[in-house]
This record gives sequence, C-alpha cells and structure tokens, in this order.
Amino acid sequence: MSGQQFCYSNYDSQSQSSRFQSDSTSLWSQPSLPSVPSLTSQFHPQQYHLSNIRHHCLATLKGHTSYVSSLTFAGKFLFTGSSDKEIRLWKRNTTVDSEPDYDNLTNNNIIAVGKGAVKSLVVLADKLFSAHQDHKIRVWKISNEDPDNQKYTRLATLPTLSDRATKLLLPKNHVQVRRHKTCTWVHHVDTVSALALSRDETLLYSVSWDRTLKIWRTSDFKCLESVSNAHDDAINAVALSDDGDVYTGSTDKKIKVWRRSSGEKTHSLVATLEKHNSGINSLAISPDGSTLYSGASDRSIVVWEKDGGDGNGMTVVGALRGHTKPILCLAVVSDLVCSGSADKTIRIWRRGVDTSYSCWAILEGHQGPVKCLAGAVDRCNPSDTSYVIYSGSLDCDVKVWQIVVPFL
Repeated sequence: MSGQQFCYSNYDSQSQSSRFQSDSTSLWSQPSLPSVPSLTSQFHPQQYHLSNIRHHCLATLKGHTSYVSSLTFAGKFLFTGSSDKEIRLWKRNTTVDSEPDYDNLTNNNIIAVGKGAVKSLVVLADKLFSAHQDHKIRVWKISNEDPDNQKYTRLATLPTLSDRATKLLLPKNHVQVRRHKTCTWVHHVDTVSALALSRDETLLYSVSWDRTLKIWRTSDFKCLESVSNAHDDAINAVALSDDGDVYTGSTDKKIKVWRRSSGEKTHSLVATLEKHNSGINSLAISPDGSTLYSGASDRSIVVWEKDGGDGNGMTVVGALRGHTKPILCLAVVSDLVCSGSADKTIRIWRRGVDTSYSCWAILEGHQGPVKCLAGAVDRCNPSDTSYVIYSGSLDCDVKVWQIVVPFL
C-alpha cells in the first residue's frame, strides 16, 4: 500500500510563511542567541559513555498523504493528525522478549476526519481532543468494548451549541474580532494551535493564532475563561506545570506565565520571559516543573529555571545549540529532552550533574522538517534503559525510534 501513496506536502508554501519564520535565511548564518551562554559541553565528563548509547529507527509508518502536524499516544495506541484533516490510529503489538511491532491496521486506521488541519491531539481516558485549523476543537468518544478494534464517534465540537447559545443573548459576551465583525468570547477565531491538560485533568487549555488563551472544563466542555490579547501575535505553544502555572509561547518572541491564585476565578499574568530573537514554536517542562525549555526559529533551545524568589520568576540558565534551522517541536521524556527541527533531524539531550547538557544522539532519516514529537520510557532493566520516541514530519511519515542507554 505504501508504494502507491503520494505525499502532498505544502511545505514549499509553508516554508515562506511567517508561522515558521523560515524566510529569515540570514538569521541561520548568524550566531544563535550570542548573548545566551551555551550549555552544551563539547568535552563532558561522561563523554566516553555517549559512545555506548545505541539508537535506531524501529519503524516508518506510512499512510498519511499530507504532512504530519501532531501526534500523541495512550497505552499501545499512537494517534497522528495531518494537514489534510485526518486523524489516524496506529497499534503497537508487544510480546514478551520481542521487539515492538507497529501495525497500521491496513485500511482501518483513519479514525476521524475533521474540517481543518489537525494541529494538536490530547487523550483523556475515553476521549480524544483534537485542535484544528478551522478554529474548532473536536472531542471524539473512544469505544473500548473491543480494545483491538476501537470505534470513534464525534462527541462534541467546541464551543458547544449550548455554550454558544447561552452567551449569544447578552451583549457583554460579544467581542470584536474584526472591524465589522463580532462573536462571543467562547469562540476561537483563528487556528487552534495547541492543547494541554491540567494535572488533575479537569481543565483543557487551548491557544490560538487569534492571540487568546482559553480554558475548558473537560466534564461538560464548557468554556470557563478566555484571556484575550494574551500576546501581541499568534500563540503557538502552551505548557502546564504541576503547580498550575500556564506557559504560552508566541510569534511575538515572548513567553508568558499565567496563574490562577487561590480563591480567584481567572488567570493573571505573573511573568513575561524574553530572550529569544524570533518566534517561539514550542515549549516543554521537566517532570518536576522546575525547568522550562523553549524552542524558537532562532535555532536555540533556551533553558529556564525557577528562581528562589517569589516563585514568579524564571531565570535563563543557557541554551542548547546544534540545530541548523528553526526548532519546531520539543518533548521531555523522563530525563531526556528531545528537539525536532526544520533541519530534518531530532536531537536527544540529557542534563549532566551540573547545568551542562550533552547531546546524546542525532536521529536522521526524515526527508522533511520534524513537526511533532512524543516519547516514553520503553523498558528499564538492570543493564540499560530503553526509550521510544515518535516523530512526525512534513515528509508525511511517522517514525518510531528506540534509544538504549546502558547504566554506568
């Protein structure tokens, strides 16, 4: 089947879009954020150990006919979304003492078709949330009656009809979106670019190119809050820490930190982080919530750490360098930081005993920019730890990588 597939990627037009800011060719020939010290040590104390790290591509999943723009996984299932509105399901079969096997479920793996490019995917129990370029968020019900043959039905489109109807009647619920157009504040009016769940999974956060941050209740899909003009330009990324802080990254080169204080009903801006000199494309947070990673079109991953003051500030520790084109996606997998770039590579970073980082691996194989990443610890035994990394690209392929790290 894969031999008959044709991938229609619109990367040629996207590469000239301000969303990627890839038209800044002169930027690539300049030093990446020269004012920020590099955290990548060329001669790391554990450098001898890096040669023992093994990595290889387990599988290339073909089927999408347009570029892969989002992915997430839950259990043995991997969900991928593409620019041609499709959401596909891939099943991983695992047996004892054998390599994982990825089955594309032949003709059965298109589980949903929306009405706009799929920009972000989030799984919550038996629900799949998808963010789309047509300004909507869709909720899909996962039927688990037969785990090997799951069925998916559309449960809701956000904002819901009841949410829209109750807000429509009162003039105070209307906001101006263009010179002669208004709509209720529960609507996104441009591409919904990213989604994130709160730690207790009761809230869904969405950000959009319309410069707003919205908060939805996952139990009934009601829009509880909308932060208008949260940034001066399109918002591309959102990340949540376990303490409830919300981080948003924008084309305006800024990261903003939002917090809902105890007893308050709305989020307030508590900090604005500025260090990048181009648009921010991705954010990721360490498992303990103390470190924030931001990837931008300036080719740098800036590492921020919480300071010891009032808890509102983040201090720049340094930058991870090595990519030759914009950073498009980030993922934190246990103690690893993974970065995907328009240079078609994925880099795997790990922090040392101090603030220095080592680039443990460079994964090469995609024929287009790497747009989305996810991963997990695959197994851990007395001799080594294995990680599995999923990557989606503008070459229309999804690749599955394994990284095996021997214990010292």
